[in-house]
Amino acid sequence: MEQVDSSPIGIFDSGVGGLSVLRAVRQQMPGESIAYVGDQQHVPYGPRPLAQVREFAGAITRFLLAKGAKLIVVACNAASAAALTQLRQSFPSTSFVGMEPAVKPAAERTLTRVVGVLATPATFQGALYASVVERFAAGVELVRSTCPGLVEQIESGDLEGPRTRAILEQALHPMLESNIDTVVLACTHYPFVIPLIQDIVGASVRVIDPAPAVARQTMRLLEKRALRAPAGGHARPRYFTSGNPRALRTVLHLLLGEDAEVAALHWDGDSLLEGA
Repeated sequence: MEQVDSSPIGIFDSGVGGLSVLRAVRQQMPGESIAYVGDQQHVPYGPRPLAQVREFAGAITRFLLAKGAKLIVVACNAASAAALTQLRQSFPSTSFVGMEPAVKPAAERTLTRVVGVLATPATFQGALYASVVERFAAGVELVRSTCPGLVEQIESGDLEGPRTRAILEQALHPMLESNIDTVVLACTHYPFVIPLIQDIVGASVRVIDPAPAVARQTMRLLEKRALRAPAGGHARPRYFTSGNPRALRTVLHLLLGEDAEVAALHWDGDSLLEGA
C-alpha cells in the first residue's frame, strides 16, 4: 500500500515572494497541507549580509520543523544563495528544496544569446549563482539588475503603479537595448509583476518564472520519500508572519485571492516564536 503523510510542507521567505511558490505547489498538489512563514520583520533579505540571512533561515527552519514540516521549501532566492548548503548540513534528515536562478533554461532557449536576470544583491553575491552561470551560461551574455525597491513595492501590494513601473523600466530598458530575448526572475517576489514586465518588454521576450519547476521538484522529493498527502481534498495553508498579520492578510487577498487567518510571530534572540 502506498504510504501517505498529512504533515505540512514548510515554505518560507522574507516576505510575500514565496507565495508565488506556494501558489504553484497548491496548483500541482492541492491536497498538501502547507505552513508558510514570511519573515516580514526582516524583509527584504537581498541587501542583508549572507551570515545574517543564514541565521534567519536556520531559526525559521527550526520553527517549521517544530510544526511538523516533512519537507522545507526555501522559497527565497537570497536565502537559498546564503543558507541552503548550511541548512542541508545542519538538518541532514530534512529534505530541502531551494531556488536556483533559471539560467539553464534561459541559456538553452535564447536565440540572441543575451539574457536578462532580475535578482537581489544577495543572490548575485552567492556561490549558487556563480555556479549556475559557470555550468550553464557559456557563450551567453547575462545582463543583471537588482531592481532596488521592487521587493518593497510588491510587499505593499503595488503591482502596477507608477513607482513599480518606473523601477522595472529602469531595469529592463537597458536590457532591451542589449537585445535580450529572455528574462530570468531570480527573486520569488517578481512573478507577481509578470504582467507589468511583459507589458514593458513585449510579447517577443520570454519571461521565466521558476515557481512551477520548484513545485515539481517538491512533488518528486515527496514521492521519493513516500511523503505525499492522501489523494483528494484541498488543504488550507497556515500562514505566519514576523511582521503585521493584518497587512499580510490584505496582501494575501490581493496576490492569491484568498482570505485567511495569519498568526503572529516574534523574534526572541535567535529564536522565532509564536505570538506578537
